[in-house]
Amino acid sequence: MAFVLSGGNVNDCSRFAHVMAAIRVGRPGPGRPRVRPDHVIGDKGYSSKAIRADLRRRGIGHSIPERADQQANRRPRGSREPRPVFDRQLYKHRSSAERCFNGLKQCRSVATR
Repeated sequence: MAFVLSGGNVNDCSRFAHVMAAIRVGRPGPGRPRVRPDHVIGDKGYSSKAIRADLRRRGIGHSIPERADQQANRRPRGSREPRPVFDRQLYKHRSSAERCFNGLKQCRSVATR
């Protein structure tokens, strides 16, 4: 898990590259840590064409729900643009990250900054 702390008025998708750069998955035994995760789970704030294209280019699976306006914009084009894959079972694991955020917000020094 990786996170980047930013202001409350900063858009989530603008910090996506910084979060991906902060990921370091340790290996058992010797060796450099992995910097490419197997799968990314994000909320609708990370639903953008650029982020999905970057994840596909790097070969990273993702579970990011589509925003309603993106679904509406895709409908008139029909099947020319494929619908993004969304795995509901994997998305349920996102609750552990939300619980982590809730715990951080309970700490007054973090919540006020």
